[in-house]
Amino acid sequence: MNGRLVPLAWTCWNVLGGGGKGPERRGVSVCLRAPDWRAKCLGDQAGGQSFRGLLWSSGPTCDPGIGTSLLGEDCVLKKLQGLQEMEREPVTNEEKTMSANLKYLSLGILVFQTTSLVLTMRYSRTLKEEGPRYLSSTAVVVAEFLKIMACIFLVYKDSKCSVRTLNRVLHDEILNKPMETLKLAIPSGIYTLQNNLLYVALSNLDAATYQVTYQLKILTTALFSVSMLGKKLGMYQWLSLVILMAGVAFVQWPSDSQELNSKDLSTGSQFVGLMAVLIACFSSGFAGVYFEKILKETKQSVWIRNIQLGFFGSIFGLMGVYVYDGELVSKNGFFQGYNQLTWIVVVLQALGGLVIAAVIKYADNILKGFATSLSIILSTIISYFWLQDFVPTSVFFLGAILVIAATFLYGYDPKPAGNPTKA
Repeated sequence: MNGRLVPLAWTCWNVLGGGGKGPERRGVSVCLRAPDWRAKCLGDQAGGQSFRGLLWSSGPTCDPGIGTSLLGEDCVLKKLQGLQEMEREPVTNEEKTMSANLKYLSLGILVFQTTSLVLTMRYSRTLKEEGPRYLSSTAVVVAEFLKIMACIFLVYKDSKCSVRTLNRVLHDEILNKPMETLKLAIPSGIYTLQNNLLYVALSNLDAATYQVTYQLKILTTALFSVSMLGKKLGMYQWLSLVILMAGVAFVQWPSDSQELNSKDLSTGSQFVGLMAVLIACFSSGFAGVYFEKILKETKQSVWIRNIQLGFFGSIFGLMGVYVYDGELVSKNGFFQGYNQLTWIVVVLQALGGLVIAAVIKYADNILKGFATSLSIILSTIISYFWLQDFVPTSVFFLGAILVIAATFLYGYDPKPAGNPTKA
């Protein structure tokens, strides 16, 4: 046989995507070209056996006489494409099953987090116990510290559990970029204000009314997205915002039964709670859009950004403790009134946002709508039967239905009708 003979069995194996052990492959028949020689890797077409041999030739085409009809350069591409499709198909099905399971799991986590935080916070703020009640300002600070610790652990995990790599990442991304870090001071201060307002709101409003009213953050987020990010809203989204405002107005509509129940069951002022929720909605919308803008402008990870948020949040939170509750802290201590329920509230508040960030990539808008709706329904049922601080009215149910409908409508994305294909 004329021409230079080069054994290419291992080269063929690598081209086909094989590993480093043993040239076993199923259904392989590939032609390769070199400058002055040709090679063909011969495999068992029935599959399940190793390569039977290697043929060298210096002819212009692959030899068609050995159980294959693939000729020329196309034989490589066609066979490789078919092999990739065979290998990709079972993985795709497995990924689809895994994705469906993660969607349902994320739905459960979203519902649990949003419902449990509101209910436990409301219960902890209205529970009558001996001794001083825990200070909400200190709870916000402790939650920020827990958030920082959780994010550092996640960065440590992303750094392949290397302390040296963790120190380098924190030093490079935070200490060496002071201006990037300072950008987080504004949303961090707003988030700290928002977290304190949530305690004020749930000290004065029942969980169901709070849950429905707090959905106004969809409206504020949409308006700030339009003004700050230049987003364009569709007709369905604008319509959903109108329905949302109408639903919240119905929920807050005063009635005789509500006034009686508020006098008997509630320990605070409904007006104070409502104002706290409204300010929290505006602060949530602005801080969320501002944070989104920062994330889009830089390439830092979400966990690094949350560490920066937690750092400034702790500073602002400690300032709030000193200004508003400094005397109480000096008298009864920083952790006065803390019990097991208080720590549950603090942990839920600290890890809630991180859990949402982790599962949100598996949850589409419809799934988030389901989570919001189930959370409102569960909050209403538990407030009525367990906390016994809420008696729903027909006007409340009407408003809640409108808010739930607006939530689904805002996430609705109509698909354009495709052109019919000709037979």
